Amino acid sequence: MTFVATPRSAVAKSTIFVVDDHPIVRQGFAQLIAHEPDLQVCGGSDNVADALREIPRLKPDLVLVDISLKDSNGIDLITALRAADEQLKTLVWSMFDESIYAERALRAGAMGYLNKQVPIETVVEAIRLVLGGGVYLTPRMAAYLVRRMGAQPTAGQSPLDSLSDRELEVFRLIGQGLSTQEIAHQMSLSPKTVETHRDRIKMKMEFRNAAELSRRAVLWLLENG
Repeated sequence: MTFVATPRSAVAKSTIFVVDDHPIVRQGFAQLIAHEPDLQVCGGSDNVADALREIPRLKPDLVLVDISLKDSNGIDLITALRAADEQLKTLVWSMFDESIYAERALRAGAMGYLNKQVPIETVVEAIRLVLGGGVYLTPRMAAYLVRRMGAQPTAGQSPLDSLSDRELEVFRLIGQGLSTQEIAHQMSLSPKTVETHRDRIKMKMEFRNAAELSRRAVLWLLENG
């Protein structure tokens, strides 16, 4: 399938690059996304090498990644993309069971994990959540990781000890996938105050960006129940 890059300055839509080794999947996804008013597919690839060449050129807002690729795997691609651009958002969309690869994907830098059997409405919901800075987890995935990771002991002092009570609560709510507006409403704060807390958390925890903050908050919540 051939994709034509559209200049990002000419459109208001968020752009998605699809990395999947089945051309029919890439084409079908592009056709489905074409019906969304705020999203569009700007390119695609079936292998890591092409993806690493095309993604910097097209500068998508999000990369949708399959685990199984022709020349490598999605986890390696996510790791490479994160090393090249820490701000780039990635979301895994795969037929592999999430209990096998979800944790690896999150630790590599992905902002969520979807099974290809979910409805397209769920995929669109996850994409919008990740584009907004959240992390997408299915209830099944969250429950599995809590059971698996919750039993692991935590050694040494937690870096979260440096956070105030309110900052820790914001961190916990970020881990639940809530947006700034939702956190502000739940804590009866202004969105600006929540953003200030987020900035302080990033500074104290030495997170490099908002994406890392979201990933680490989710992982911490899973580890600690």
